[in-house]
Formats: sequence, C-alpha cells, structure tokens
Amino acid sequence: MMPTNKGSFRLFQVAGITVFLHWSWFVVALYETSDPARRYQSLAWNAVEYLALFGIVLLHEFGHALACRSVGGQAEQIVLWPLGGVAYVSPPQRPGATLWSIAAGPLVNVVLALPLSLAVVWGMTQGWWVKGNEVRALLVALWVINLVLLVFNLLPIYPLDGGQIVRSLLWFFLGRARSLMVAAIIGMIGVVGVIAVAVLARSVWLGIMAAFILMSCWRGLQTARLMVKLDKMPRHDGFACPSCKEPPQRGPFWGCNQCGTVFDAFETRAACPKCSVQFPTTKCINCGGQNPLPDWIVAT
Repeated sequence: MMPTNKGSFRLFQVAGITVFLHWSWFVVALYETSDPARRYQSLAWNAVEYLALFGIVLLHEFGHALACRSVGGQAEQIVLWPLGGVAYVSPPQRPGATLWSIAAGPLVNVVLALPLSLAVVWGMTQGWWVKGNEVRALLVALWVINLVLLVFNLLPIYPLDGGQIVRSLLWFFLGRARSLMVAAIIGMIGVVGVIAVAVLARSVWLGIMAAFILMSCWRGLQTARLMVKLDKMPRHDGFACPSCKEPPQRGPFWGCNQCGTVFDAFETRAACPKCSVQFPTTKCINCGGQNPLPDWIVAT
C-alpha cells in the first residue's frame, strides 16, 4: 500500500516515523465524549477512554513499523483513522520478514492484555467492582477495547492483519503471487460475513469497514494477477534486486522522466537511449525498491 496522508495532519515524529491523524477522528471524538451509553458520570472519563483508545491503536501500529525495520524493511509513516491505524510498511519481499512485520501488531495487543487483566483483577480486590465506580468502568472498557481490536485484527480476512498473516504463511508454499490471490479470495468470502453482521447490527461503521475490505481484496486480487504475469516473463541473467533478490524482467518497463521514452534499464545500463540521461537508481518491478544499477550485478 502506497503511503498517503490525504485528509490528515502531522502530529509528531518518533524514531523517524511520522504519525498523522485523519480529520474524522474528531467526529468520533465528539460522539464518544457525548457518552451515548452513559457509562460515566463525568465526561472527563470519556476523554480518558478515548485517549487510551488512541494510545492502544498507536502502539499496535508502531509494532508493525518497528518489526518491519528490524528485518531491514522501510517504515516511515503511520496514519490514524477512526476505524484503526495504518502503518505503511515495506518489508523485504520474503515470507518470514512479511510475517513478522504483520504479526507484531497483534502481538502488541497480546502484551497489553496482561497488564490490563492484572489491573482488572487488582481493582476487584480493592473493592472497585461496584456499580457507578468510574475506575471500574474505565478498566473494563479498556480491557474490552484491546480484546476487540485483537480479535478483529486476527480475522483471516485480507487486508486485516489475520488475512495478511494467512497470506504470509501461504507464501512459504504457494509463492508470492498465488498466496496473495488465495488470501484476497478468502477475504472476499469473509466480507460476506462482515456485511451480514453489519446489517443485523445496523452498524454504519461495520458497513464502511466491509466496503473498505472489499475494495482492498479486489485490489489485492488484481495485484496478484499482475504478479503472476510478471513471474512468467523472461529475466535478465547476471542481475538481482538487492532488496528482494529477484532477477529483473526483460522488456521496456522503465521510463525516462525527461523525454518520456520507455526502455529496458538493464540493456542500456540505466541510461535513456534517446536523451542519454543517466539514472542514479533503478526501480525493481517486483518489490518497488530503488537501488543503483551496480548493486544489481550478481557476482560470479
């Protein structure tokens, strides 16, 4: 997924990762602090709960980003939406690296479940488990929020974390393209269930989520079909992408941004055959990585 922060504004940057917040968070915040369920006597507790939700989602996304970096991938942007966060990660195109980058997000929720559970138990021993106790209501809300985020994200529906984990596991046996195709098809089947729940619950949010999942599955299916075609194309001998280790395809798949000529970068040694512009890096069609042409040469 290509990074986009359209409709968002920059919050802060940590470890080179910039966090953006989408404007629609404020719509949800307004609804949340109005306390339609009347869980708290003071709206200040609603604000605390909402900030805690913000923190849980943010930690989840940083789990993805930092795990991706730990295996040599790129992760520079997180965008927070009302339906969750999106960590724009680009792990090395290996199943193990992708699996760790995706699984680390839900793992954060698993780790958070321990202190939240201990806090709930401790609250019971302190006599907080009485109706009308604000701390009790907050602890229960946070415990439920973290659990719901964990379970929902682990549903085997692409592009949710569970669906991408399934794709990464299938990658070991089916390869990069076919694993994505199978995961996208499973996701489309899963969308039917999400739509059914949204209709029964009369939930607008679930309906929006189902539409987002369906569009993502369709894009994933089209990408998988393109990958299958690329895998069947002839390749250049003596070259391999430094990022994903795949040999480059033969053909005019690179374009000159000066004169618009399309050409085969490995036949012309990364120089435009028309205007002779020399390009400092060459993009990999398989993973999108940009590397100098000399780095592509395989030592013999």
